[in-house]
Amino acid sequence: MFTDTHCHLTMLDLSPYAGDLDQALQAARDAGVTKFMGISVALEDYVALSEIAHRHADVGYSVGVHPCEDVDVMQRATVERLVELAQDPKVWALGETGLDYYHSTEYVAEQKACFARHIEASKQVRKPAVVHTRSAKQDTIDMIRTEQSTHGILHCFTEDLVTAKAVLDCGYYISFSGIVSFKNAQELRDVAKHVPLDRLLIETDSPYLAPMPYRGKTNEPKYVPFVAQALAQVYGLTVEEIGQITSQNFENLLNLK
Repeated sequence: MFTDTHCHLTMLDLSPYAGDLDQALQAARDAGVTKFMGISVALEDYVALSEIAHRHADVGYSVGVHPCEDVDVMQRATVERLVELAQDPKVWALGETGLDYYHSTEYVAEQKACFARHIEASKQVRKPAVVHTRSAKQDTIDMIRTEQSTHGILHCFTEDLVTAKAVLDCGYYISFSGIVSFKNAQELRDVAKHVPLDRLLIETDSPYLAPMPYRGKTNEPKYVPFVAQALAQVYGLTVEEIGQITSQNFENLLNLK
């Protein structure tokens, strides 16, 4: 019923599961999660994520480099290499890519160049880009428009309504994490009300940003229903309806060509 569209499966705290990722995934399935997209932050992540995805029919993954990675890591993400890695049918998306000026404004040009390469690879293989933005919303919008990216996810959305409308106009989907459930996130919930239901996605971004009532604890995919619960209150729907809608939206996104 629920799809976790953004989880860092190679970074989870598996101590509650005796170090066994399969047990963590089963715990999520027991909570109603039926699909997972494991997210890369560096090109080499594809090795572990590919192995996981090919063992589990309900797991896919992305390939790409996070904008907070070192410049030399970003530079290895050439269009050709991204396209090559994305040939695996278990690769569902490119990223996570994007811009992050919160952690560094020293390498803005390199971040933008890497972002542009991900978008180009996304267009060539016709798979969505997974976009991260922090303290860089206008440049992120400008890049999506300039590079003519029409097939993607703005993940872990925490921005304003102007940003939401801008990326929606480009064809993007908007994904909410556990932040939308936080008590101090009413402004974000107010923005969420304006996101069309057919462009809505949910994620954990685990092991980060656990939703209420687990805020402050290590996050994991089994908590994605709590993100759906927060959005159900926003839209006046049931948790099950949000789960079904967002799962179908993800299927629609993956089938866009």
